[in-house]
Amino acid sequence: MIESQQPSTENPQPKLKVCGLTQLGQIRELVTLKIDFIGFIFYEKSPRYVLNHLSLDEISEIDHLGKVGVFVNENADKIIELAEKTSLNFIQLHGDESEGFILELRKKLKPEVGIIKVIRIGNQKLEVKRKIEKVFDSAQTNNQQPATINYLLFDTDSKAFGGTGITFDWNILNEIAIPLPYFLSGGISLENFHQLKTINQQPFALDINSKFEIEPGIKDVEKIKEFLPLINIVMR
Repeated sequence: MIESQQPSTENPQPKLKVCGLTQLGQIRELVTLKIDFIGFIFYEKSPRYVLNHLSLDEISEIDHLGKVGVFVNENADKIIELAEKTSLNFIQLHGDESEGFILELRKKLKPEVGIIKVIRIGNQKLEVKRKIEKVFDSAQTNNQQPATINYLLFDTDSKAFGGTGITFDWNILNEIAIPLPYFLSGGISLENFHQLKTINQQPFALDINSKFEIEPGIKDVEKIKEFLPLINIVMR
């Protein structure tokens, strides 16, 4: 069994999520490095589709309190089934899930399982505002906020639903109201992450994926090790 590691709350710098994991050996290394969140993609069209590499039991036996399952336009019952069989701690909704769907899912999920709702960002500030408002208007109407959604995640909009390595214009985040702590995703790399200083409301967590890979699903753990201490320096 892989040793338990819970997301830390002690340090002010952003937490770190490594997404698109497929290799048990690398997962063990990341747990040892005290990575806060580890992400598994349950989207069959993704080149990082985890069930092509790991069984449900293998994922379940990973004893980490920041296990995130990424789903794209999946039905609620299937999400519940996979979350229970793999002992997920968070559900990341990366598709076009409606506010009604999220409410339904919240009612069915175990209360301790968190929900991360992805807002995919193009180049239109108004469009991003509308996406956020659409999710939260329903939650407020049903007296579900903040329990319905625990975190937002901002990623670059794409037909592939993430993993593109493309960065959106982070300045958009300075022009909108962000009602919850958020994960920042989309092409974060060693070359560009120093620009995060320009964001007024700093992310709760950074979500890295394709820029820290040798090939889809195979991480460059040495590059992740290089990245970890830089977060403390740049994000102070």
